[in-house]
Amino acid sequence: MSNSDEQADDHAAHDARRIDWKILLEGRAWVGDEAWQRLELRPEKLEMWDGKLLFDDNERLLLLGLLLENLGADQAVQLGDPAVWRAAVSRLT
Repeated sequence: MSNSDEQADDHAAHDARRIDWKILLEGRAWVGDEAWQRLELRPEKLEMWDGKLLFDDNERLLLLGLLLENLGADQAVQLGDPAVWRAAVSRLT
C-alpha cells in the first residue's frame, strides 16, 4: 500500500460533512475530550498534490472545519471578496 493510499484510509472514517462542527461567529478553543477528538482529525502533514493542499477535498474540509472552529466565521469572511461569501450563503437551502 502506498503512502497516499494509507493517508486516504486514515481519513476515510472521518467524513468532514458528517462531523458536528461547532463553528461560531467568534473562534473558540477546544476543551477536554473534544480537544483530543479534534486533534485526531488534523492532517498528519501538510503536503501539496496537483497544486492543492492535502490529498483530497475531504482532508481539506477537515482542516477547514478545524480552523473555522478555532478562528470563527467573523474572521473567515474577512478574507476575499464579501460578494463571494454572500453568494455562497445565498445558495444554502
